[in-house]
Amino acid sequence: DFLDDPYPIYAGIRSESPVFYDDTWGLVFVASHALVLEALKDRQRFGRDFRHRLGVDEVEPELYRRIYPPQWPTWTAYIRESFIDLEPPRHTRLRRLVAKAFTRRSSEAFRPRMEQAADAILDRAVDRGEMEVIGEFATPIPVAMIAELMGIPTEDHPRLLEWSHAIVKVFDEGVTDEEGTAAEQATKDFVAYLRELLKERRRTPGEDLLSAMLEVEDSGESLSDDEIVGTSILTLNAGHEATVHAIGNALLALARNPDAYRRLREGADMAVAVEELLRFDSPLQMFERWVLEETEIGGHPLRKGTKVGLLFGSANHDESVFDHPERLNLTRAPNPHVSFGAGVHHCVGAPLARVELEAALGRFAARVKEIELHRATDRIPSLIFRGVNHLEVGVTRS
Repeated sequence: DFLDDPYPIYAGIRSESPVFYDDTWGLVFVASHALVLEALKDRQRFGRDFRHRLGVDEVEPELYRRIYPPQWPTWTAYIRESFIDLEPPRHTRLRRLVAKAFTRRSSEAFRPRMEQAADAILDRAVDRGEMEVIGEFATPIPVAMIAELMGIPTEDHPRLLEWSHAIVKVFDEGVTDEEGTAAEQATKDFVAYLRELLKERRRTPGEDLLSAMLEVEDSGESLSDDEIVGTSILTLNAGHEATVHAIGNALLALARNPDAYRRLREGADMAVAVEELLRFDSPLQMFERWVLEETEIGGHPLRKGTKVGLLFGSANHDESVFDHPERLNLTRAPNPHVSFGAGVHHCVGAPLARVELEAALGRFAARVKEIELHRATDRIPSLIFRGVNHLEVGVTRS
């Protein structure tokens, strides 16, 4: 089944037709590593936004309605106006500010607290001999870290998760009216919550990203409240949705590959191992780009105002780049995966995500001698995000 294991299907696509049109999505999909990288890096032909180059009347109406759904105006206003969906110069201005919070040095400051949190969770799990990885381990650590970075109180973390889960459902093709309405309400609630938090930070600034954005506003670079709120929603959503599934997918892969897990415990380079686990089963499988001019990719003609879907999951298993891509090889180097994208939209949170994965998996390997897969169920029904909502494993104390 495609959701369980898309990679053999992607292999067939790459060999037969690495660029193809899909009626359901209304997209031309791109499956090879070289072509995905080409589209990610070419800002003249492709972009996350089109409005700096094209008028609304120059893009496909159906695509426009899917990307900017008029029936959910709050979602559209805040989610599609965040810097992940903008192009320079607006993108540059917002990203530059957020990037300061996500340097490797800044991210490393969180490592001791992450490792301490992981140890506490794992000690309880090995006492029982089992754990549900997603709810007990993969979710609490990144949520706590990104919330701390933003200055979100601990007691509000459950609401944060609920809003985030509702909001991201609109990204997929085939979103239902019920899901869209829930996402619209979640966005309204999130916006109202952040506006109240901004009022508090104006009165009493802290050492968090919200306070930093307000300071930039005050020092003349003029970030509006809407920009701060939109950037905060993006940071909070992206800062845990993908990381939760990166940890979950990594532990599922290690449970299915006991030899690899043993090598990890025996001292494999954790940074190298993390890159391979991100390649092997990326939490972000597909990313879209607008086509900004009449062009082609891989010999396939592309009309201005349409979109391409870049299949990261397929690119990461391209046998022309990766030897035996179906094998989990924790010593694979170099490892030019595209799990964090490339070009100006390369994931700004990649340094923090890497530290989170190194900390979570490092402590898991230190505390757990053996991991045994019991059940992996409730796979996310998405072409964009990949992961399971429940992962039950047996764990043996080291």
